[in-house]
Amino acid sequence: MGRKFLVALGGAALALSLAACSGGGAGSGGDTSSDKPSDLTIGVSMPTQTSERWIADGNAVKSKLEAKGYKVDLQYAGDDIPTQSQQVDQMITQGADVLVIAAIDGTALNSQLQAAAAAKIPVISYDRLIRGSKDVDFYVSFDNYKVGVAQGTALLVGLGLLNKDGSKGTAKGPLNVELFAGSLDDNNTQYFFNGAMDTLKPFVEDGTLIVKSKQTTPEQVATLRWQQETAQKRMENLLTSAYNDGSKVDGVLSPYDGISRGIITALQNAGYGKGAKKLPVVTGQDAEIASIKLINDGVQNSTVFKDTRLLAEQAVNAAEAFLQKKQPQANDTETYNNGVKVVPSYLLPIATVYKDDIKATLIDSGYWTAEEVAAGQAKK
Repeated sequence: MGRKFLVALGGAALALSLAACSGGGAGSGGDTSSDKPSDLTIGVSMPTQTSERWIADGNAVKSKLEAKGYKVDLQYAGDDIPTQSQQVDQMITQGADVLVIAAIDGTALNSQLQAAAAAKIPVISYDRLIRGSKDVDFYVSFDNYKVGVAQGTALLVGLGLLNKDGSKGTAKGPLNVELFAGSLDDNNTQYFFNGAMDTLKPFVEDGTLIVKSKQTTPEQVATLRWQQETAQKRMENLLTSAYNDGSKVDGVLSPYDGISRGIITALQNAGYGKGAKKLPVVTGQDAEIASIKLINDGVQNSTVFKDTRLLAEQAVNAAEAFLQKKQPQANDTETYNNGVKVVPSYLLPIATVYKDDIKATLIDSGYWTAEEVAAGQAKK
């Protein structure tokens, strides 16, 4: 998939030209409620193509909108903030009628959102809340605090401290764990980390869990841009600095599958998973196919599945509501304060996936095939 969609941009430019003549199109400040979908363009800004999750999101939103007849300008920003800013600027000047934005940095698009508001272009914040702006009209995501709770719980289940039904497990402490968080410029990071830490806190306070590195604050455990290589390097440093006395890591809280794979690589390079030195329990998120294979092979313990097909569907529903001059349906109007306003939100459920959940949750639902799980690679 290319990063620039010249055909879509050309279509958007044509739509802007037609709107200027007819007075229609939100990009020109007009009423789109009676316009045909083929006369309307939705700009979709995704943060990166380095994560298969965001490729899937972009494809899902684009295909669902195109199935309804809309033109779609899908852009990936390559994890580069200036690139995303420029791409969103371009969508606005080309006359997009709605913007769907998954921000790299939740605070970096304020001027673009001001321009969108001036042009009466509704803005849907996609999965990552855009902060510090009054010009965010709607938010679609998952219950991100519950994602963190699920990750913390999965770590406790993997360590044997809890059973899957929530009852007390048979394992005894003390057990050594290390903590990883996502990128601090992503608003979701705080929800994931807070949910996980609220779950783990009683076990840390009573000494059942020990964070041997003593790195426990979000600033200490964050992973800039959610990068796998950054996580691998930090795990290597933790092993060198905190476990050079022969002690072992029993579990690692990881907020995302790419980070998990970096952690696991560092552990395997240090001899974990060989002989009696078993791999620690490692959590994850996003059900990326490479990590689903690792879970199926008994290497990674778990992941949190967020069905991007449902998230894309809600983004499309919200976009259509705005185009029809209606308010999208929200199921949360209290939780997500971006520092300027509480943004009306639609939150979707999540599911924890252990090895024995792969078939029912991922394969039977059509998210991945059995062949893809076995290969650890998505079919093109």
